[in-house]
Amino acid sequence: MKTMQLFTSGLISVLLASCCCTENGSPARSVNLFNGRDLSGWNAFLVEPGVTKADVWSVRDGILVCKGEPLGYLATDESFTNFKLVVEWRWAPGKPAGNSGVLMRINGKPQGLPRSLEAQLKSENAGDLYGFHGMTISGDPSRQVSIQGHKLGGDLSGVKKIEGNEKPPGEWNRYEIVLNGASLTAKVNGKLVNQATNCEIIAGPIGLQSEGGEIHFRKVALTRLQ
Repeated sequence: MKTMQLFTSGLISVLLASCCCTENGSPARSVNLFNGRDLSGWNAFLVEPGVTKADVWSVRDGILVCKGEPLGYLATDESFTNFKLVVEWRWAPGKPAGNSGVLMRINGKPQGLPRSLEAQLKSENAGDLYGFHGMTISGDPSRQVSIQGHKLGGDLSGVKKIEGNEKPPGEWNRYEIVLNGASLTAKVNGKLVNQATNCEIIAGPIGLQSEGGEIHFRKVALTRLQ
């Protein structure tokens, strides 16, 4: 009996230690932002008048497909501030890899590249982190970039990745992004590839970019941190 009690106590301790909790101590729950069936819970902005969400975004066999043009983005109806975000993506097999991004804390007026933080998805650049239109972000000075008056991003700041860990185009990749207060970290396929600080704290939708090249998503899951 004593052995069983010790085993049970140890098991409970392990489960509690592995449980992700919110700031008030309640268990956090992962929510699939993409349900695998349709685009419920998402709206879109595209720069070309008359082009609809359905013209660019579709769901095939449980995969969210983005044609990559025209420029724009999908955005969740709901806003988030602090979270862990898991995104699984690939470039369309047999087609050239292109550009896209995971947008966070979107705010301000809708435009081709909105005011937001970005975890880059451009092929060979996954792990770069940016702030557009004055959104603050800082990091290692040796990897930090700053551009004034960028054509799409306005006053742009960024932190280049430490090193890459993408799979070849056509294969599935996994982003694990944690944005908590002013801190932002990014893992690609299980490897920490970037860290940033001084991120502007504001609630906003999550976005997926249409920016050149057909890209597929099979998972977009979010866990609130507080």
